[in-house]
Amino acid sequence: MKREIIEIDEDKCTGCGECIPNCHEGALQMIDGKARLISDLMCDGLGACIGHCPEGAIEIIEREAAPYDEIMVIKEMVTKGKNTVIAHLAHLKDHKEFGFLKQGVRWMQENKSEIDFDVDEVTSVVHNGTIEKPVAAPSACGCGGHDEQPKHQHDHDHGHGGGGCPGSQAKTINKPEATNSEIAGDAPSELTQWPVQMHLINPAASYFQNSDLLLAADCVAFSMGNFHSKALKGKSLAIACPKLDSNTDVYIQKLVSLIDDSKINTITVIKMTVPCCGGILQMAQMALQKSTRKVPIKSITVDINGEIVSEDWV
Repeated sequence: MKREIIEIDEDKCTGCGECIPNCHEGALQMIDGKARLISDLMCDGLGACIGHCPEGAIEIIEREAAPYDEIMVIKEMVTKGKNTVIAHLAHLKDHKEFGFLKQGVRWMQENKSEIDFDVDEVTSVVHNGTIEKPVAAPSACGCGGHDEQPKHQHDHDHGHGGGGCPGSQAKTINKPEATNSEIAGDAPSELTQWPVQMHLINPAASYFQNSDLLLAADCVAFSMGNFHSKALKGKSLAIACPKLDSNTDVYIQKLVSLIDDSKINTITVIKMTVPCCGGILQMAQMALQKSTRKVPIKSITVDINGEIVSEDWV
């Protein structure tokens, strides 16, 4: 499938850091005085960072994107130096992409004789989480410099911190067993991953692998009181509004990737009775037509009272 992703012109980049807090996925960091894309895996290609680059150093390109290849990515990372590699591997660790992390470390160990830095030192730093901060040079924004932190940060104590919006940061949510009081009273959430909005999800994230996908219209969870226990439990989640969302062609591409690359087992589309909601089922059906694998689709329709009015395999 073709995927949009950002590209940085390092000759134009002055290291001002304006783009960093506007990367929703935390895929950009300041490394060695330049903005770096440290994770192809987490770049959603939306380009939120572009409008904040005063030098015009960032653009969106479209290229054929095979299923995520950590070996290809780590080969590129080692050419950019030790700090970039540490940032990339720490980013994978923070997002619990341990399979990709192991692949990257294994490749470096197998090719350490051709790498200009100490691979064992890098591996130790990433695994132990002890990443030293280099002394930051004065920055163009006049704030006294940006700490060049290879380790992905989730705190934003500084307006130009090296993170990205925590509201869209990918994470796996580990759920405790429900207590008797929860069963009798407040029901626990069944959400097991973040983010969930179609523009923000990454189809290559590990929590989508071999999962049963629930593709829900935005309004369903607000009308359906038992949405978590009845519809979401045991499923990965993506939400969308076919009427108000823009550039929904990207949704179809992501659904194709979920079917072909992440090998989801089933798709359950849950929508409202309002006519505009039918578009979300059409997106799933169009993605199925474009994919090489075939998976069953169930369509569930909910009325504004939160009652299921139809439930059919289509």
